[in-house]
Amino acid sequence: MPNDMVKQTTIYKRRESEARSYCRAMPAAFTRASGSELFDADGNRYIDFLAGCSSLNYGHNDPDMKAALIEHIAGDGIAHGLDFHTDAKSAFLKAYEDHILAPRGMNHKIMMTGPTGTNAVEAAIKLARKVTGRRNVIAFTNGFHGMTMGALALTGNASKRDGAGNASLGDVTHMPYEGSLGDTVDTLEVIDTMLSNPSSGIDAPAAFIFEPIQGEGGLTAASDDWMRGIEKIARKNGALLIVDDIQSGCGRSGTYFSFEKSGIEPDMITQAKSLSGFGLPFAALLIKPEHDIWKPAEHNGTFRGNTHAFVTARVAIEKFWADDAFQKEIAIKSDVLGAALKDVAELVDGASIKGRGMMQGVDVGSGDLAATICARAYDQGLVIETSGAHDEVVKFLAPLTTPQEILREGLNILTQATYDATRQMKIAAE
Repeated sequence: MPNDMVKQTTIYKRRESEARSYCRAMPAAFTRASGSELFDADGNRYIDFLAGCSSLNYGHNDPDMKAALIEHIAGDGIAHGLDFHTDAKSAFLKAYEDHILAPRGMNHKIMMTGPTGTNAVEAAIKLARKVTGRRNVIAFTNGFHGMTMGALALTGNASKRDGAGNASLGDVTHMPYEGSLGDTVDTLEVIDTMLSNPSSGIDAPAAFIFEPIQGEGGLTAASDDWMRGIEKIARKNGALLIVDDIQSGCGRSGTYFSFEKSGIEPDMITQAKSLSGFGLPFAALLIKPEHDIWKPAEHNGTFRGNTHAFVTARVAIEKFWADDAFQKEIAIKSDVLGAALKDVAELVDGASIKGRGMMQGVDVGSGDLAATICARAYDQGLVIETSGAHDEVVKFLAPLTTPQEILREGLNILTQATYDATRQMKIAAE
């Protein structure tokens, strides 16, 4: 290891919290990035199939967003605006209204929350309880909604929940997500039966919250029928419907919102990660107007509405969502991805493909095998991670703008890494 890398690694170990995670498996010191490529301090190139965990759907350092941000900063544009009126905010709101909401027949208000996804989730569950006067929220197995206390209560992951120590994570009922009880069990029927029974012990819900594609939970994608079924059950029980589209949104599933094809009409939608378009912290909550009953400053945050993110988000929307060209491009790449992942899955006995659009992966049935595949891919210049209850899914989250030649190059590395890992395990077992 070069001497400067040793020094850098030493400072991380000496001063950075033990909570650090990604850098343990991928210890390179990255210094620059462009599009779908990362470069480390020694000049090594890596293809990025992680994209800031879907925070960089439009790639690293998009030139148009970068130019707009530099112009804004160089012109002494507002850097921090609380919730004052600013030119950057009005331009973002107008672009979002014109290119995202209006074409989809949506009339939602846009609430600027604190800058991360968990802030948007916290706002959503607070508002649902305020609107309905109820406390219980229905969340789902394998769901992930954030790390602050309310969002963590909704989250199913045991290791994430353990991080709260012995703190209470209450006022949530966890129900089975589609397919979580096996192919022969209709989870909609189970949920409806439980909520229809006045002696089930489940309090009347304020809201249902779910991810159309479970990002951290293993890439299980809900069917359109299941999403419509959850909406129907929510309406039947007088509960609001919240869709967490933080990781699966902004085009990741193939459409801007990952629930679009189902035809459901959520009362609230959480947005974050790639909302800024540039990797800048930015989160928002979309709210149907009739539910927007907040009093002024009743829910706020010092960094609500990142003004620099308004600048880049406006460019992202106008550049990629003013027409359907980008969506068609995603569909083509999704087919390329699906075909390549099929080849990967064929290398592992019992493996299956999970997810939808450009949010897919391969369930290899073992966390150890998935970790080995990702480690071998990293050694060959590919950054990719795992997900799932047992980290058994190799998870693809490359930028949606990845050129096809780089996409195929990265997928070839993944295929080779899978071959090498499975061969290694077979040799070890003999």
